[in-house]
Amino acid sequence: ADYETIKSEPVIADVRNINPYLVDADDLVIDKRRSPICMVPEIVFGSMPNDGGHLLLSTQERDELLIAEPKAEKWIRRFLGSAEFINTRDRWCLWLHDCPAAELKAMPKVMSRIAEVRKHRLKSDRNTTNDLADIPQLFAETRQPSQTYIAIPKTSSQTREYIPIAILPPTTIAGSELFTISGGGLYEFGVLCSVMHMAWTRYTCGRMKSDYRYSAGVVYNNFPWPILDEKLAQALVNKSKIAIETAAKGVLDARVLEVGATLQPAYASGPAQGPPCAGCSR
Repeated sequence: ADYETIKSEPVIADVRNINPYLVDADDLVIDKRRSPICMVPEIVFGSMPNDGGHLLLSTQERDELLIAEPKAEKWIRRFLGSAEFINTRDRWCLWLHDCPAAELKAMPKVMSRIAEVRKHRLKSDRNTTNDLADIPQLFAETRQPSQTYIAIPKTSSQTREYIPIAILPPTTIAGSELFTISGGGLYEFGVLCSVMHMAWTRYTCGRMKSDYRYSAGVVYNNFPWPILDEKLAQALVNKSKIAIETAAKGVLDARVLEVGATLQPAYASGPAQGPPCAGCSR
């Protein structure tokens, strides 16, 4: 059965074979890969705090901390998980990499939060987390890009025709609910925002309930990107790349015109095509 939307009545169809992706096709399965099949930038998880919430700050907590510790301002960064990214919610974090020990000790309110992180990690029943108590001022897993990067949320509503994707500065800290592509530019952004990539994602991604669950190993690393072989077709390549970059810039320019808007309404609905897969993982 297929469904026009997740609330629609099922449409029954006789098929030759139902494969693992719940479509009428041969039993072909895409293996998880550690690197892309094409010459494109690698994709990685964002950084994981594992801090008990003590390195993360709401806007109110940030403001209160800055009143008590004005010197902490340069060590506070915007922090984005999937929800903050899609809905443009304000959230912050203490990003204390390269913070000199003397400067850190001169901020007692910050040191108090770090002490709570240490306690949180020591309470864990995992030895690796216990070991991280030795560096409580840092995120447990740090993979923050050092240059402009593309961000893709791990989980996104299946009612969207396109997954919200953005280009972010390295000063914005990506949490572990975002994937990051360091150095990704307009070309990569344009392809990832394309109908072609979304069609691929719908049929290969995992699902959380019925929502898209993007993955690095299956979706991104197996995606057949347009071939950009300049030795074989220089003129065609340049024309295609410019067309993709122009379209990508059009998407970003359109967002700028919507002053104060979030990605949520812009990507709120669309044809929920692809396998229904309620509650399955694939």
